[in-house]
Amino acid sequence: MTAQTRLPAAFMRGGTSNALVFHARDLPGDRAEWPALFCAAMGSPDPNGRQLDGMGGGISSLSKVCVIGPPTRPDADIDYTFFQIAVDRAEADISGNCGNMSSAMGPFAVDEGLVAASDGEAVVRIHNTNTSRMIHARFPVEDGRAAVNGDFSLPGVAGTGAPVRLDFLEPGGASTGSLLPTGRPVDRLDIPGAGALDVSIVDAANLCCFVRAADIGLTGVETPAMLEGDADALARLDAVRRAAGEAAGLDPVPGSIPKVGMVAPPAAFETLSGERLGPADMDFSARMISVGRPHRAVPLTAALCLGVAARLEGTLVHEASGASVGNDIRIGHPSGIALVAAEVSGGGAGPHAERAVVYRTARRLMDGFVYTPRP
Repeated sequence: MTAQTRLPAAFMRGGTSNALVFHARDLPGDRAEWPALFCAAMGSPDPNGRQLDGMGGGISSLSKVCVIGPPTRPDADIDYTFFQIAVDRAEADISGNCGNMSSAMGPFAVDEGLVAASDGEAVVRIHNTNTSRMIHARFPVEDGRAAVNGDFSLPGVAGTGAPVRLDFLEPGGASTGSLLPTGRPVDRLDIPGAGALDVSIVDAANLCCFVRAADIGLTGVETPAMLEGDADALARLDAVRRAAGEAAGLDPVPGSIPKVGMVAPPAAFETLSGERLGPADMDFSARMISVGRPHRAVPLTAALCLGVAARLEGTLVHEASGASVGNDIRIGHPSGIALVAAEVSGGGAGPHAERAVVYRTARRLMDGFVYTPRP
């Protein structure tokens, strides 16, 4: 019987995602070995789409790995690297960050003793190596550990928890170096199988592309199950993603970026929990696709990008919002309403994203050892 590799790890929820979290010191010194190890730990590839032989949950938001190490820049407390693990392929993508799991990195660092914190509010300065951007996480500390209990409710997560405030500093150009990679808020692209479509390509916290839901033949308030059952619509959206990636200068286009989403003006819909929302509850609606699968909630980095895009005159997101968003930008998504704050300034060099702010909750679910078959 072949022995297995045994590695210390924690299993954490960050926002609406779950991930295995490793210390870099516990992993092989040769980073080229990491992707295969992470895929095996999550149970990928699985043609059945369930990841039963690993820690994954069969969807992109539950198939993630985070690695924490000492900081490599003086203004950071920790380095954080994110790996998106494909479900049906042996692929560990590091082309973008996961904002949801970013919310768990500060609490992890405090609980592991990587950052000293007194009771009260802790501030952990996180260097995300995927995007070379800084994130400041603020959260309460009780008895020397990150607080878990609180009254903050996050759509898509049952119950309430202690809030984690995430300030994404200078989020523009996280993947391409430019807030508007093509230099324009809207591009008319020739989409295979769909014809010429308007697309907004925005790079803030993560590279995303947005299309009008109506241009795909949809309403923008579909449930994930409805989208899962519409193979033609998913194929059109992936064609949009690929065309936008090429327009942004990505070649070949990685599987997880740009993230693709469709936007629509405010409209009534029922959330996955059965709550009925009306047009007055939101500034616009959005449905996001990641690694070919519809999200049950808006991914955090996509929410940040949507928030910044809503502040950029001429984008399809700005158009869908009616250009009348307040201080908090309200995004309608399958699980409810996501609130985002974004600061965008103008100037001779064009628009500049100063910061984007969002709140999440996080919790350690388990720690111990993860086992993977040895090659």
